[in-house]
Amino acid sequence: MKGKVVRVGDDIDTDLIIAGRYLRTKDRSLWAEHAFEDLDPGMSSRLPGSVIVAGKNFGCGSSREQAAIALKEAGAVAVVAKSFARIFFRNAINRGIPLFEVEGPMECDDGDEIAVSLEGSYVETGGKRYGSLRLSDRMMEIIDAGGIIELRRRDR
Repeated sequence: MKGKVVRVGDDIDTDLIIAGRYLRTKDRSLWAEHAFEDLDPGMSSRLPGSVIVAGKNFGCGSSREQAAIALKEAGAVAVVAKSFARIFFRNAINRGIPLFEVEGPMECDDGDEIAVSLEGSYVETGGKRYGSLRLSDRMMEIIDAGGIIELRRRDR
């Protein structure tokens, strides 16, 4: 997969991904439209086809599953981070969002081209390749199916 980098910092909590004031509705398109609004009001327009690159502790805060859904609905193709809050990690995998946990600092800026490979467990940008934590075979299967609900439907 390839995309453009949308760069965010450390400790991006689920309220920054989708603010609680938008959770009174189940309209996923509204969540996508307002993703990251409190961080950057125009960011949602850059999410389709993007790879979000974050620092440490991405998805911390509440366990709201809507944060992962908002990113998927907004069209982000993957999230790369130094580390993920574990509940966000599981929610994102269950929603079919590819995640890449990369240990060291990555050299990239907003708008840079980036390629990610789940099979190869790497992220590549600016001519450099960074290894990422390999997901389990089951997690890869969930992502390949587009999420755990789609996997269950497929396996019936």
